Amino acid sequence: MKQLQLAILSTPLLLVGASALAATTTDTFQVSATVLDACSVTAGDLAFGNVDMLSGTDVDATSSIEVTCSTGTAYDVGIGPGTADGATTSSRQMGDGGTGALDYALYSDGTRDTNWGDVVDTDTVAGTGDGGVQTLTVFGRVPSGQTGVAAGAYTDTVTVTVTY
Repeated sequence: MKQLQLAILSTPLLLVGASALAATTTDTFQVSATVLDACSVTAGDLAFGNVDMLSGTDVDATSSIEVTCSTGTAYDVGIGPGTADGATTSSRQMGDGGTGALDYALYSDGTRDTNWGDVVDTDTVAGTGDGGVQTLTVFGRVPSGQTGVAAGAYTDTVTVTVTY
């Protein structure tokens, strides 16, 4: 019986002794990251629909370009000349798959006075990213007076480039 009492009395001493022996040490470490300038772009198709070249009226249409750039990233959006032989950003043409060509133009303003090209700081559209989608409107025009254009379907493919 004396042994049982001794065991019960010594248990609190063991617990007190274990906590008295506990120790800790600490250190720190750095956490870092580098956020890069980044942009993405999505361009919508531009469809002029049915064009009556004998009407004497320009045919206008619009499309949109969505640019998303990291906050504070400066960017320029350019639109290339397209795929027609000899086309430039100021003299674009759609082709009919043969020899036919239909002139058209792309502008960065609603009055269709400012040609949208692909030379940074000359005829591109500049902006600064805010982390969200920024929508730019492309203003297209098929000019009247092209009475020698044969009936048919005309297409072109242009490249949108975001420089940042």
